[in-house]
Amino acid sequence: MSDSAKNSTLNPVATIEAINASLEEGEKFLRFQLGAEGIALLPLNVIKQVMQVPVNEILPVPQMPGCVLGIYNWRGEMLWLVDIGQLVGFPPLGSSENVMAIAIQIQDKILGLVVRQINDIERHHLDQINLPSIGLFAPELMPYLQGYLIGANQEVLMVLNGEAIANAPLWQLNRMGNG
Repeated sequence: MSDSAKNSTLNPVATIEAINASLEEGEKFLRFQLGAEGIALLPLNVIKQVMQVPVNEILPVPQMPGCVLGIYNWRGEMLWLVDIGQLVGFPPLGSSENVMAIAIQIQDKILGLVVRQINDIERHHLDQINLPSIGLFAPELMPYLQGYLIGANQEVLMVLNGEAIANAPLWQLNRMGNG
């Protein structure tokens, strides 16, 4: 057997070991505040960047839903900024000098999710995510919710679905979210 053939047979084993190690450690999530008391998680694999955005650099766009703050020049591209809390049923952020934005990318769609506060990066096991049930969360939140976890302090951690957010019907209606 040639050296390249031996190496190719070892790669799947290395990949399986990496997957198993990843499963043991759990997946990485960004933890942030939604509204005053809501705690949300977003898988790190959909996040391109986390940044502080000066409010005076956000260009408002007329005739957009209230949750759409406007557009921002990000890396020379137009990034739509959305108050994710307001989108999913929490009160609007209110005025501030700066906001925290999470740039997510799902396929060719890039969107900036504006949040009150970013807390940390955490690891959680995907098999620990509970399916959301009707009545447990606000109806506006349900389409964007992958599930929830119970945190170490018995807090409810909402696991958001990045793909559902990026493909929200609101973006198609208003021709936004195409990066």
